[in-house]
Amino acid sequence: MNSTRPRVETRTETKTRKPPPWRVVLLDDNDHTYEYVMEMVMSLFAMPMEKAFEIAKTVDSQGRAVCMTTHKELAELKRDQILAFGKDRHIAACKGSMSAIIELAEGED
Repeated sequence: MNSTRPRVETRTETKTRKPPPWRVVLLDDNDHTYEYVMEMVMSLFAMPMEKAFEIAKTVDSQGRAVCMTTHKELAELKRDQILAFGKDRHIAACKGSMSAIIELAEGED
């Protein structure tokens, strides 16, 4: 008699690791008004006016404000959009857009 064992397949589960999140951080300066900041974040991040005001207040009082946490490519795009938004039309002497950086959002999932 020929004894054959059933073939048992073993599956190795591979977990796909999510890429780490990145923050888009708006940096404060004295060349832009609350109105400018609010217009910009409402336009670029689709924020309601109340949230836009909170961002403007935070960047003014703390020197920086997180506008979004996302994957790296979108964070880079949003940073570049902030840098290209243009000068504040409320201030005649304004020389250009606000500054922004992206940073690794350590400890966030």
